[in-house]
Amino acid sequence: MNTLKAEKRSMDVRAKKLRREGFVTGNLFGREIEASIPLQMTAREVEGLLKTCHKGSQILLNVDNKTYHVLIKDVEYNSMKHCVEEIDFQALVSGQKVHSVAEIVLQNHEKVSTGVLEELLKEISYKALPEDLVDQVLVDVGDMRAGDTIRVRDLAIAANEKIELLTDPQEAVVTVAMVNNKAAEEETEAEE
Repeated sequence: MNTLKAEKRSMDVRAKKLRREGFVTGNLFGREIEASIPLQMTAREVEGLLKTCHKGSQILLNVDNKTYHVLIKDVEYNSMKHCVEEIDFQALVSGQKVHSVAEIVLQNHEKVSTGVLEELLKEISYKALPEDLVDQVLVDVGDMRAGDTIRVRDLAIAANEKIELLTDPQEAVVTVAMVNNKAAEEETEAEE
C-alpha cells in the first residue's frame, strides 16, 4: 500500500502562498477524528502518488509520525496550471461502511471496429467496508459490436455481495454507436 507524508498545516499561512512554495493543501476527516485536520504535502510527493493512485484509492497517510489508513476522497486539479491544488482524505474505520467511487477503465477498445465506442460513465458510486473497497472496475470492450451496450448491472462490481451500489444498475457504462456514413456518401455522389 502506498504511503504519503503530510504535515499539519498552520491556518496562519494562506493556501495560495503554500502552493507557490511547492505544496498541495488538503484535509483529513473521519468518524474518529474530532475536527478536520488541515494538511500540507509536497507537490512532488502528491504527483508521484497520483501516478498509481487516484480518487477512491486506499493509502497510508503519515501525519506528523502518526499513520492513518485513508481513502482518497477528492482531488482538485488546476487545469490552467496543470497541477493538483488540494487533496482530501477520509480516515477509514474497520467494520464501518464508507462511500467511495471506482474508476471505470476500458480495456481492448482498439479492437472495436464496427462502430464508435462511447464511454458514458467514468466512475461507479458505492458503499463498502474498508477491506472490500475497489478503486477500479476493468471493462473489456473488445467483443462489442455496433448497437451493444454494457450497463452497471453487467459488471463484476454489481455481482459482489459485499458492495452496495449507489449508481443505478440500469445506467449505461459504454455503448458502441453505429457510424453513419450517409452524409459522407451523399457528398461524394454530389462531387461526382
